[in-house]
Amino acid sequence: MLHINDIKKFKQKYIELLKVKNFDADILFESIIEKDNQRRSNQQQIDLLLSKANQISKQIGEFYKSAKKNEGDKLKEESLQIKKKAKKLQDGQLVIEQEIRNILLQIPNIPNPLVPKGNTDIDNVVIRQSNIIPKSDDNLKPHWELAKEYNLIDFELGNKITGSGFPVYTMHGAKLQRALITYFLEKNIAAGYNEYLPPHLVNEESGFGTANLPDKDGQMYHINEDNLYLIPTAEVPITNFFRDTIVKDFPIKCTAYTPCFRREAGSYGKDVRGLNRLHQFDKVEIVQVQHPDKSYETLDMMVEHVASIIDELGLSYRILKLCGGDLSFASSLTFDFEVFSPGQKKWLEVSSVSNFESYQANRLKLRYKDNDGKMHLCHTLNGSALALPRIYAALLENNQTSKGIKIPEVLQRYTGFDILL
Repeated sequence: MLHINDIKKFKQKYIELLKVKNFDADILFESIIEKDNQRRSNQQQIDLLLSKANQISKQIGEFYKSAKKNEGDKLKEESLQIKKKAKKLQDGQLVIEQEIRNILLQIPNIPNPLVPKGNTDIDNVVIRQSNIIPKSDDNLKPHWELAKEYNLIDFELGNKITGSGFPVYTMHGAKLQRALITYFLEKNIAAGYNEYLPPHLVNEESGFGTANLPDKDGQMYHINEDNLYLIPTAEVPITNFFRDTIVKDFPIKCTAYTPCFRREAGSYGKDVRGLNRLHQFDKVEIVQVQHPDKSYETLDMMVEHVASIIDELGLSYRILKLCGGDLSFASSLTFDFEVFSPGQKKWLEVSSVSNFESYQANRLKLRYKDNDGKMHLCHTLNGSALALPRIYAALLENNQTSKGIKIPEVLQRYTGFDILL
């Protein structure tokens, strides 16, 4: 969430930058500034009235002590009327503050000036591609055929017990999934991240803190009776560990494996086949809370960390800098990783690594003190390291041979086998 003082200070700059996200902030900024000025004016009146009421209260006591009851009664009535007026202004102040908050919730984060202009994924900029050349054999099978042939995933069983988008991993397929999760976690821990196992449901305040609510309300599974949400990613509970926190030491580095739940409303067709787009999927997440002066250096380090994991898996990948139209509501700058799927002959997104700057921290009241004792907002970052479904799909498709599906060497100590037969 943006800070009103920053909106006032950088109004025109913010308006121009938000246009990169295809967001017109002119009217909302004018409205929020007008309401904030009204709020400040009201507060001044409230402060004056309460100050006058306090002065009168002292005078009332003096009149009663000096046996001037009539004068005291008059002042008491005057004080009562002043307090009623102040209360009315205070009630109005709460309404104005809620209106300001409602407007702020509609405004996305300011994109970094490095974000390219553009509206769709075709405008994203490829900044790096791995040295591994994507396979182009027309005879390679897509992962859903391989999963059935090698008895790794039962999509029909998942559809039977829950619905489409809820696959069942079976036997060696389940062990491969678990191997990937363990491998990702151990790589993250070796890089200095502390492992957590957070709840898989969060309250409304947690969803608000990471800006998933109200922006992604329709994409999150909601339990109405308890007003709880199934997590769309471990980012939500982990980042909320630090809600209402004053950080003393930077950086804070966390990693967690969780199942993730997304409604994916409106998704259909060939792009949702197999593991391409699921309602429940596994993901290992990395989250950092960092000093603002170091957050972009940290973003680069997180990108390199994710790249090192995919390199060890031996997959062909590319890194994209997302354009404004493809950037998420809360992100200032995001790098996506895509691996090549030779069975489908296309690139599949497997990770997003983002810097949210102070946008989440402002909602979370996540702060630190500088050397002068002044409070400032922290920066938050997160990334997938990694999302399982499409990595799994790419591994099957890229490692298929006439003799079976080879398991990457880095995974073999976790799987206990080197080939799927």
